[in-house]
Amino acid sequence: MHAHVILAAGQGTRMKSRLPKVLHPLLGKPMLAYAVETALALSPEKLVVVVGHGGEEVAAALRDYPVAVAWQKEQLGTAHALLQAEPFLQGFSGPVLVTQGDTPLLRPETLKGLLVKVQEGAGMALLTVELPDPTGYGRILRQGEEVLGNVEEKDASPEIRAIREVNAGAYAFDGLLFTALKEVRNENAAREYYLPDLIAIYRAHGRKVVAVKGVADEALGVNTREELARVEGVLLSALRREWMRKGVRMILPESIYLEPTVELAPDVTLWPGVVLKGQTRIGEGAEVGPYAVLEDTVLEPRARVLAHTVAQGAVIGRGADAGPFARLRPGAVLREGVHVGNFVEVKNSLLHPGVKAGHLAYLGDAEVGEGANIGAGVITANYDGKRKHKTLIGKGAFIGSNAVLVAPVKVGDGAMVGAGSVITHEVPEDALAVARGRQRNIEGYARRKREEG
Repeated sequence: MHAHVILAAGQGTRMKSRLPKVLHPLLGKPMLAYAVETALALSPEKLVVVVGHGGEEVAAALRDYPVAVAWQKEQLGTAHALLQAEPFLQGFSGPVLVTQGDTPLLRPETLKGLLVKVQEGAGMALLTVELPDPTGYGRILRQGEEVLGNVEEKDASPEIRAIREVNAGAYAFDGLLFTALKEVRNENAAREYYLPDLIAIYRAHGRKVVAVKGVADEALGVNTREELARVEGVLLSALRREWMRKGVRMILPESIYLEPTVELAPDVTLWPGVVLKGQTRIGEGAEVGPYAVLEDTVLEPRARVLAHTVAQGAVIGRGADAGPFARLRPGAVLREGVHVGNFVEVKNSLLHPGVKAGHLAYLGDAEVGEGANIGAGVITANYDGKRKHKTLIGKGAFIGSNAVLVAPVKVGDGAMVGAGSVITHEVPEDALAVARGRQRNIEGYARRKREEG
């Protein structure tokens, strides 16, 4: 068994943000969540997250995870941060893994390699990578597998800065850890207590310190907005590849954004610029058109979403289609074969099979019966200024263009509503409702107005 400590107390000033660095989102979830989930994948006996800057927000983001939260009240460096976890690991003699909250690409397999080295007898194991440009990282001095030292860039000579093997910030330690931490000194340019100083301390205690070389992309840390975007790009590329291997067609895949919570079936087609977020589920053979945005939305098999449509919390049934430029708000349910066209907005409404709403309509808090036709400009006036009310439209009903249905109101099966009508009372089954002023033509009026001008 082992314990795991994640250091997440840094301020992240280079992000230029009021949001704590480790809470910046990557594909819809906080950066820190990746480090926590990687740690949990190795089933630690205890997982401690050390928080500091913006600690209340960070602790709140950890509510759903089985972690203990330790506080670093003053930001005095990484060794000082790790020391704050000691009360939570009293009496624990097994190996301790230590990672950073801002390295979200580390894989459990890589960390397991560090653990193995300590289990095999090393006192300390650290992850290293070779970078083409190692600027900003501590440089590793070593002989064979054994590490001789780590020099922070701000304390390094030009010769040491030329070294490209760097400390990736992930470690495994034996039971000497907290004794050794108390020996770390802050005699450096920043007056901070550096975690890599444990290399020399462990060696002074006669313990072996070894390096485990990893893949550079895995060790990418996030200190700036540019680095955040780069890491998100790595995550996105991996997600796209995974779904394409499973049979999803992506046209111009580098333009498609999707989150790890999204699920796609084989033979789904995604056109350029698609955005898929949250708990979106897309069924076999469904198609999402260019620049559509789907969040927490279900597309059943062979459903189609056309260009520039926005759907949030909606369900689009088998063979149904929406768009282009449709808006489906939470609670919009389009059953099999429904057609919702351009500039139609649907909110908290059930459209039964075969309903057609071709263009320029608002359906809110409504239930529309099978096969009904909704004309251009139709509005369900569902809000009286205080409460929302329901509109019921029967099977096969025909609602003429520019009609307003003032809820609560019911239109019966097979009924018709004349264009331009304002309906405030129930329309019986198979009736025609006309509620508008009678047309009156005044001969010559327009010509007289022009002559007066």
